[in-house]
Amino acid sequence: MTLHLHDTATRTTSPLNPVREGAVSLYVCGPTTQGAPHLGHLRTFLAFDVLVRWLERGGREVTHIRNVTDIDDKILERSAEAGSAWWAWSLRFEREFQDVLDQVGNRRPTYEPRATGHVPEMIELMQRLIERGHAYADGNGSVYFDVSSLPTYGALTRQSLEAMQDAGEVPEPGKRDRRDFALWKAAKPSEPETASWETPYGRGRPGWHLECSAMSRKYLGESFDIHAGGLDLRFPHHENEQAQSHAAGYGFARRWMHAGVLTVDGLKMGKSLDNFVTSARALAEHPTPAVRLALVSGHYRATVEYNATAMREAEVVWERFSATAHRAAEHLAGDRLTAPDADLTGVQLPADFTAALDDDLAVPEALAVIHHEQAVLNSLLAEGGDHAAVAGGLGRLRAMLDVLGLDPLSAQWAGAADTGGADHAALDALIRVQLSARAAARAEKDWGRADALRDVLSEAGIRIEDGPDGARWSLEQPAR
Repeated sequence: MTLHLHDTATRTTSPLNPVREGAVSLYVCGPTTQGAPHLGHLRTFLAFDVLVRWLERGGREVTHIRNVTDIDDKILERSAEAGSAWWAWSLRFEREFQDVLDQVGNRRPTYEPRATGHVPEMIELMQRLIERGHAYADGNGSVYFDVSSLPTYGALTRQSLEAMQDAGEVPEPGKRDRRDFALWKAAKPSEPETASWETPYGRGRPGWHLECSAMSRKYLGESFDIHAGGLDLRFPHHENEQAQSHAAGYGFARRWMHAGVLTVDGLKMGKSLDNFVTSARALAEHPTPAVRLALVSGHYRATVEYNATAMREAEVVWERFSATAHRAAEHLAGDRLTAPDADLTGVQLPADFTAALDDDLAVPEALAVIHHEQAVLNSLLAEGGDHAAVAGGLGRLRAMLDVLGLDPLSAQWAGAADTGGADHAALDALIRVQLSARAAARAEKDWGRADALRDVLSEAGIRIEDGPDGARWSLEQPAR
């Protein structure tokens, strides 16, 4: 099956036919560095990390651009409130984003351009739009896009211009129409001089939308394969990006992909609802691979729910994946397949797994295949399976989980089997006392006591698996 992906613009799922055969060009709207990264950011970036991994697994050369909006109104406001230089404030949170994305195993993009590094390209695009009759300067340093000049404005979100509300811009006296949006914002006396640049239309700084059109063209060309981002960016940001690029005469994105929103305890995350979860908090409270699993296990277009139950399930599932992989690695001790840097590209993936991901990245269906393969591998290990059979099972398990960024034996997650920290170590010590008592009862053929000890652990949600090397424990999969 050929890879099929959903297109938000057409609302259809169709085969991916890239601009250049064997290669895929991808632009993902990156962070605005006004504050610390939160779970909504991670949800979006991890969704498209799985896309990149699947594209590369299929042998495609991926050029992945993720921009950094390092100057905007909120960055200037918050840095001023904190008494910090705006650029220092922005850099601080850019580094926080990078650190947390590295922590959860998000692959770094091919290029990660900053808005402030591409002012010349933005000025060039702005001039082109004015020359083509799609933009105008207000005479005071600001430049606006004339939405009425483009008949297709609103095509991405299927809105008519007549029914469209204000595009999110603060009302300005220089606007000809309230729906026009700023390409360039005039410098304000209250803002630092370092936060503005000279242009033929006056001194100012970029509007939010202009940067992505300028940078995508520079790094990916006038037409590229996929533009991706969070669902909340469809309007006005992505609508305006498309409008200014099309008005300039460029093909721009051939396909739009949007990740669904993240909710916390059933509500959309927001500071006003007191359910705002930073990435740092989530990673402090839960094993890092479990956080990643929770955020990628749903379909990328669906809403992902974050709550105590969802995280408990993710922790249990991760622990079981990890336990199976490490148990198989011990069985295959010395085999090259067990190395963190083992080459998994030649592993034949199960057909159902491939079909699921080729169907618009259907991760829930792919996970069902992973669970099945894990169960088969567990059975092989319990029976003392031969080397070749166990190696085949471990290879498939690792290769599938690697597509999700969750290979337990990879360098990223080396030592993550005990990611529960002190709590996990304490639980392990207590369970091992029970397992030792059970082993002694079995040795004495006191089957009633052995079964009673096993039942106590089972009632506590502890799964016991007996094998040639003794008993192992893992947390039970919660019932859904």
